[in-house]
Amino acid sequence: MTNATETPDGGDYLATLAGIVANVDSVARRIAAAKIEELRVLAAAGRLAEAQVAQRNARVQVHDMALRSIAAEVGGVMRVTDRTVQRRIGEARTLIEGFPATVEAWEQGRIVRGHAFLIVETGTSLPAEMWAEFEAVAITRCEQDTPNRVRGELEILAHRMHPRSFAERHEEAAAGRCVQLVPGRDGMSDLIATLPTVIAEGIHDRLTQQARAIIHTRDERATASACADAAAVIATDTRSTDQVRADVFADLLLSGTPALDDTRDTTAGPLGAIRARVQILVPAATLTGEDDGPCDLTGRSPIDAGAARQLAGNTHIWERLFHDPVTGVTIATDSYRVPSGMRRFLQARDQHCRFPGCRTAAIRCEIDHTHDHALGGKTELGNLAHLCQRHHSMKQFTAWRVRQLTSGVLEWTSPLGRTYREDAPTPAVAFTPAAPPPPPPAVTEPAPF
Repeated sequence: MTNATETPDGGDYLATLAGIVANVDSVARRIAAAKIEELRVLAAAGRLAEAQVAQRNARVQVHDMALRSIAAEVGGVMRVTDRTVQRRIGEARTLIEGFPATVEAWEQGRIVRGHAFLIVETGTSLPAEMWAEFEAVAITRCEQDTPNRVRGELEILAHRMHPRSFAERHEEAAAGRCVQLVPGRDGMSDLIATLPTVIAEGIHDRLTQQARAIIHTRDERATASACADAAAVIATDTRSTDQVRADVFADLLLSGTPALDDTRDTTAGPLGAIRARVQILVPAATLTGEDDGPCDLTGRSPIDAGAARQLAGNTHIWERLFHDPVTGVTIATDSYRVPSGMRRFLQARDQHCRFPGCRTAAIRCEIDHTHDHALGGKTELGNLAHLCQRHHSMKQFTAWRVRQLTSGVLEWTSPLGRTYREDAPTPAVAFTPAAPPPPPPAVTEPAPF
């Protein structure tokens, strides 16, 4: 293997890269400071409109007109429409006035812009009097990971804190499921289906598996076919995974089966036999019906308890997961066959690719030997972790290095020597020790007469 930095000018390369990284960090801090200042100015514009109307004891319509006028004035300088400015004024006031601790953490560099807006997006589903309590927990979690990684956990946190049950709110939201057609350009349109998350995830997963099966078969036939004419025809099919996924989607809806599937009568061929896969963490109390809190569609977002119970009842494979009550990390599963059980254990532990910031689901990743098996690395839990194909290749062919510490913790080292700690993800569904029962009331003797 050739080290990416083993070149005659390797020193110059690292020095240049170090300068670029330092400049990016400096620019990012200045941009963050400017963005926060802009938000404060926009929030001040909103307060000005409110104060102007309050002095006149005016109606709501007058307040909106004052805000429109100010938004148009600011929009002229920003070169955006007054509607856009008015919307941004509302967003700025929510963040600056409703989530001050989040702004402070962003200003101090403990979180980034994506974290701040994610906290607002998930926190505003709660009553305003609960925002401070929510952001205190959310900021601590955001300091440890990237925005896309913590989204699902913050959503579940908000759902569990909400005074109304998740099941009740999901039922209301599900009543709004629909399919919309949005005309586009150049003879194209967007077909948008609003569905329960677990259904949408299953649809996308099945389409992905079918698209990959088509592409794999196409590539194999183009390489191995002895018929030159057939190979020439196959070679003209250069569709990407996205394109094939869209074509299969259309085939399934219009004809009920993929057009390329080898179907006979009503029996699905190999392509039609592919079924969706989703990975869900369900607390035992939810399975028994004692709790109706949200369950975790691993690495994605929460789903309602009813759907989770239905899926658990219909599936052929499901495992009990035991979590450490303090850290929430998975420590064991019900399994007897070591190879398959080890894979399921790692899927439950890792949830996604373990390269910093990557969120590719574990079921679409490869299990990598942290210490190369060819160099003596053992096939054991302490030497295995999920990496997507992109980051598996980076580990093999670039100067990025990784070592595995205890409890599934990875420590990545960049070519510049910067280290990034990658903790095993905390399950969004975790168990806490039960509170001890209160002591029985003291028994007192009746006073004598």
